[in-house]
Amino acid sequence: MNMNEYDVIVVGASNAGGMAACAAAEKGAKVLVIDKMNSTGFLYRLSIAAVGTKAQKKAGIEIDKYKLINYLSAFAQDNVDQKLLWKWVNNSAETVDWLEDNVLKPHGSHLYAQPDAEYHTLINTAFPTEHDVTNDKHEDVFYGKWVVEKAKELGAEFLWQTKLEHLITENGVVTGVVTKNTKTSEVKKFRAKKGVIICTGGYGSNEALMAKWNPLGLKKNVYSDSPRDDGSGQVAALEIGAWRDEEPAEIIFDRGSVPVGTNTNEYYVKSWEDVGYFWMGSYPLLKLNLNGERVGNESAPYEFDMNRATKQPGYLQVAIWNDATMDNLQKFHTLGCARLNWPGFYNTEENKQEIATRIKEGFIQKASTIEELAEKLNLPVENLKDSVNTYNKMCAEGKDNQFGKEDFRLLPLKEGTFYGAVYGGRLLATLDGLRINTKMQVLNKAGEAIPHLYAAGNASGGFFWGSYPDHVPGLTCSHAQTFGRLAGQQAALQ
Repeated sequence: MNMNEYDVIVVGASNAGGMAACAAAEKGAKVLVIDKMNSTGFLYRLSIAAVGTKAQKKAGIEIDKYKLINYLSAFAQDNVDQKLLWKWVNNSAETVDWLEDNVLKPHGSHLYAQPDAEYHTLINTAFPTEHDVTNDKHEDVFYGKWVVEKAKELGAEFLWQTKLEHLITENGVVTGVVTKNTKTSEVKKFRAKKGVIICTGGYGSNEALMAKWNPLGLKKNVYSDSPRDDGSGQVAALEIGAWRDEEPAEIIFDRGSVPVGTNTNEYYVKSWEDVGYFWMGSYPLLKLNLNGERVGNESAPYEFDMNRATKQPGYLQVAIWNDATMDNLQKFHTLGCARLNWPGFYNTEENKQEIATRIKEGFIQKASTIEELAEKLNLPVENLKDSVNTYNKMCAEGKDNQFGKEDFRLLPLKEGTFYGAVYGGRLLATLDGLRINTKMQVLNKAGEAIPHLYAAGNASGGFFWGSYPDHVPGLTCSHAQTFGRLAGQQAALQ
């Protein structure tokens, strides 16, 4: 086995890893980045949260840090390390500004600070943290390859198709990595004089780890949209005594339509191909359990939608709508990536095309009557009729006296073609990971830093718990990029 020596080795080349590589190389460190895939540019997120950026100041957006951090702490019932929350909020602007100045602007792009964070109820509390990567044409700009190019420009080296197998330690200090080439199976060792940074993401596509660390996630999620997330970086750290979060955290999209009759214990699709993608699942449509009964306020964060389903038979929900709904999606006033039109990811016509495709594939049912729709969805006919009639009555009265959904989100289902989808969660990423301190150092179970070992992004923990607060748009990306940058700087200074 060959041995090559570097100052800093970054494991993973996505949001956290790319930023870590740039930061360490800026500080003069000799940097190696390894990643098990051929590329990662497509993984860089288009929406990035921050507080106090140049873009926000230019747009006149002000966010009270104390209100935001108190909200995030309350959202997680204080099952987080508040020092990490403050570390993020106080460093997010510098990270985002660096990205805009050094990566985006040289390529004719910039950040758009989204001012809209309107909400009407406590459950939908929102903050205008969103920054969208765009250009003068208001197009989505995929910038991941530019981050990699910037890291290379600063001197970092990249080895693709190279997977971390084990960490090397000497007298309790992390001194390097053992890797395997995913194509040839060649094993190599690399020495890190100053530090190794774990940026390998979550474990959502490793069903054995899901069963161990997040068993309920296997039931409420029917898709894993991050098939590369195998938890290997976290497992390598655990082998040398690292401490990790003891309860799961996850970011879930309520957009996973499945065939009627699906058993969630037997359905867990891991793919990049957007199988069964159902964007309208994130809209506050009429939603029912598999008995055709309405069971809650549909106007809630994405994750809450799927949490609600876990208290119902089958761990799935059913969404019902009609043609008029699709022509009035703007009335729902959704935020974040569910926003209609730019900087959201789709518009009315694109939605209609998606629905038509899902009908052809058998994921969505279409009918001329509610009775016919009930039969196609395998729902009790009388239950569905009663639920729709009750809902229509409340829409006419302008008041949801069952569960309190906002009146502007009450759209009746009276005529035209009716549609229905059985759906579950799409696991975008697990967010529980290795415990770290504010220097991004990985901790052992005694709370002591493991010398020369760092973590950032979804491989690191202490920042999220349970459900992801999606009304703080772009937080996962910003958490990864900000902590990746801090980890790179810290490791280089050893």
